[in-house]
Amino acid sequence: MTERTYATPLGEIHYWTDDSAGDAAWLTLLPGLTADHSLFEKQIEFFRGRFNLLTWDAPAHGASRPFALEFDMLDLARWLREILAREGVGRPVLVGQSMGGYIAQYYMDEFPDVASGFVSVDSCPLKRSYFMGWELWLLKRTKWMYRSIPWKLLIAWGSNGCATTAYGRAMMRRMMDSYERREYCALADRGYRIVAEAVEEGRRFDIGCPCLLICGERDMAGSARRYNRAWARREGRPILWIPGAGHNSNADAPEAVNRAIAEFAESPAVRAGAGS
Repeated sequence: MTERTYATPLGEIHYWTDDSAGDAAWLTLLPGLTADHSLFEKQIEFFRGRFNLLTWDAPAHGASRPFALEFDMLDLARWLREILAREGVGRPVLVGQSMGGYIAQYYMDEFPDVASGFVSVDSCPLKRSYFMGWELWLLKRTKWMYRSIPWKLLIAWGSNGCATTAYGRAMMRRMMDSYERREYCALADRGYRIVAEAVEEGRRFDIGCPCLLICGERDMAGSARRYNRAWARREGRPILWIPGAGHNSNADAPEAVNRAIAEFAESPAVRAGAGS
């Protein structure tokens, strides 16, 4: 993967590309809140040479620091759009884990008909109708709750709560350890807040391309399983439940998740969209 940078008024975004697959489709891998691009290391290893790849450390994450916490979801969507345009990526398959799935949905709503497919990995819908009022209220008030928890305990809860396997937990712990406690709490607070604000905008968030929902059967992050059951039922979306996997199911069960993403990206409907 080749590392590149994109300058914004608030800081520099680091992203990585690999175009060794020639005319094959592009997968855009968007990691979740407080995670960096290494969350997808098993996907990058598996897909390299089979698909073209682009991933990033989202603003204020990983290598994309320092970065002022003054952005919203629209900023993230626009910066992603500009990075993809710079790299000549027309209609990628967006693969978003958790927060990455929210960014993908906002991106598709802001820029219709720019994705050939969408894979939600342990993410949730952004439509207002799915959320309780108290859930949105809590999402905008997480900073002091996080800061009240001792840092070592927060790391233990975060790593054990996001993953069920030794590999997945070690990865999450490594990513959390890269932050200072105050920095981590501020970033988490900002992320949850802009998700709530995006929901409250009341956009349609209709997904106009083929979509696959993936969720770990042991995902304990908030109400992710409830949201995914409702999302699949209300909108007729195919859903794949990953046995034994937690919130980072792509790290807990990479073989199953990789296989599902590959089959989806190579399906006739997605391939037709990529070529239009």
